[in-house]
Amino acid sequence: MSELWNGPIVDAHHHFWDPQRNYHPWLAEGVNIPFRYGDYSAIKRRYLPPEYFADAGEHQVVQTVYVETEWDPSDPIGETRFVEQLIARYGVPNAIVAQAWLDHPDAIDVLAAQAGFKAVRSVRHKPGGPTSPAQVGSERSLMSDEHWRRSFAALRGLGLHFDLQTPWWNLPEAELLAQDFPDTTIILNHAGLPSDRSEQGLAGWHAAMARLAEQPNVAVKISGLGQHCKPWRAEDNAWIVREIIAMFGAHRAMFASNFPVDSLCGSFDDIYSGFKHIVRDLPRADQQRLFYSNARRIYRCEPSASAQTRPEPMRNQA
Repeated sequence: MSELWNGPIVDAHHHFWDPQRNYHPWLAEGVNIPFRYGDYSAIKRRYLPPEYFADAGEHQVVQTVYVETEWDPSDPIGETRFVEQLIARYGVPNAIVAQAWLDHPDAIDVLAAQAGFKAVRSVRHKPGGPTSPAQVGSERSLMSDEHWRRSFAALRGLGLHFDLQTPWWNLPEAELLAQDFPDTTIILNHAGLPSDRSEQGLAGWHAAMARLAEQPNVAVKISGLGQHCKPWRAEDNAWIVREIIAMFGAHRAMFASNFPVDSLCGSFDDIYSGFKHIVRDLPRADQQRLFYSNARRIYRCEPSASAQTRPEPMRNQA
């Protein structure tokens, strides 16, 4: 008998920011980078725990995982200090994926500093590389760069995971990374970015994801499934969600909002109610893993305040 999940949620991937007070190059006034969802000007606004919980509404979010926001690259530690202040004030987030540029000369020092913060569990550095399947072979990502990999090697000794955001055609490099560093947990962000929904695009995505799923030290976030100029709908994403779970198993996948970014595609309720409907026929124990316990376990989430004590939305200040 199918049953919608109505239990607690750990949101495995979201962001907070205040671009009027802190420098994020891509959120700066007048800046518009190429973006998979198109115009993103609507999210160039303060987004802190009160705004997040207003969006979450009736969904029982009890813990959250903050992911770095491409804050000023010259000040990665400043972002972590900012988030630690949010934790002290609001009780969330409960784990941090911090910024670390693994190709920078001081990368290992930055990793050590990030590991010193109580809530930091992982770091993220998007490795770039080919921007389409046609470029694979003539160009490689930073995952194949020797200096980048030496920095990556330091993660194990510091007890840090690595959050990987890269499109599916770069996943063969990620597969080799996972094989070469079997003791480091790699968490693939946004389902491998299956934005090309053509038959050929989905076939390529599926083959790359299936190979990566063979690596036991890789987990995946089911998030970031929005499409350019289309509303988020469960029927458009159901096959992708179910295939991810089939490939990785319910013990290595987790749902996430990617808010406020994915608010460009749908409401928090659109996305989480969609997830709930897509997996309603799974055993309740598997739903519990996908919505709650996997993220809590993998990111070792710190205790949080009760969901009943959510902060009120903040008023805009002059």
